[in-house]
Amino acid sequence: MPTVLLLNGFRFFFYSRENKEPAHIHVAKGDAEGKIWLEPILEIAYFIRFTNSEQKQIIEIVTAHQQQFKNHWNEYFNQ
Repeated sequence: MPTVLLLNGFRFFFYSRENKEPAHIHVAKGDAEGKIWLEPILEIAYFIRFTNSEQKQIIEIVTAHQQQFKNHWNEYFNQ
C-alpha cells in the first residue's frame, strides 16, 4: 500500500490492487479513515471517525495535492 503523502498526522495512500476503480486516495490518522475520489471530480467516498475539523483539513490537502495524487496513481498503475 504505497504512501503518497504524510502531512499533519494524516497518511494519504492507495492499495496496490485497486486499479480497476477510478483514481482515488485513502487517508488515515489514528483509528480514523476515509476515501476520496479524484476522478471524474473530487468527491468524498466516506469518512469514518474523523472530526468535522479534520474532514475540512483533509479536503484542503487533497484539493492542494490532487494532481500529485493522480500522477502517483497513474505512475503506479501505468495509466
